[in-house]
Amino acid sequence: MAKFDKIAVLNKISSTGMVPVFYHKDVEIAKKVIKACYDGGVRAFEFTNRGDFAHEVFGEVVKFAAVECPELALGVGSVVDPATAALYIQLGANFVVGPLFNPEIAKVCNRRLVPYTPGCGSVSEVGFAQELGCDLCKVFPGDVLGPKLVKGMLAPMPWSKLMVTGGVSPDEENLNSWIKAGVFCVGMGSKLFPKDVIAAGNWQAITDKCKEALGYIAKARG
Repeated sequence: MAKFDKIAVLNKISSTGMVPVFYHKDVEIAKKVIKACYDGGVRAFEFTNRGDFAHEVFGEVVKFAAVECPELALGVGSVVDPATAALYIQLGANFVVGPLFNPEIAKVCNRRLVPYTPGCGSVSEVGFAQELGCDLCKVFPGDVLGPKLVKGMLAPMPWSKLMVTGGVSPDEENLNSWIKAGVFCVGMGSKLFPKDVIAAGNWQAITDKCKEALGYIAKARG
C-alpha cells in the first residue's frame, strides 16, 4: 500500500521539481543511490521496471526507504500494462509512470488513489489522459519533442501539469529551458547517474549533483 496519498505525492514532486529515474539489479546499489538522492534533497524517486525480478528489488528498496528516507515518495516507472501497475502498487509504489498512455492503468491507479503519469507525445494524448484522471502527464521523449511543445501546449491548456523525461540533464542551461517553458517537473536518468560514478560507488557525487540540479530548478522558478 502507498505510504503517501495522491495529493502528498504531487506536492512532493512540485516542491522539488525533479524526479530521479533509476534502475539497478543490485539491491544494495539501488539503496545507496536512493539514499544519496534523498540526502541531496530529492523527495520523489522513480525506480524503473527495466530488468528481470525488478519488482523484487523494488520491494526491498521500499522497506529500506521507509526507514532511511522517511519523507521519500518512491514510485515505479516503465509500466505499460495494468497487471504490472497492480503488482507494484501492492509492493508499495506511491506513483506509477509509463512511457505510453494506457487507459487500463489509469483505472487500476485511480481505484487506489495512486497518481498515474503516462507518457504522452501530443496535445490530444495529454487531453485523453486528463479525462481519465491523470493529474500529471509525462512529455516523452523530451529530447525529441523539445521545450517548444510544452510552451505551445500550455497556451490553450494552462491547467496542465507536465513532467518531461528524456534528454534532461543536470546543467543550468538545460533545466532552465524546461522550467521556463512551464514544466511542473523534470525526470532525470542517465545524466544524473553516470556509469563510472555508480561503478566507483561515489555516492557523495550523486548527492552533490542532486543538490546542484535542485538549485538550478529553484533559481529558474524564481
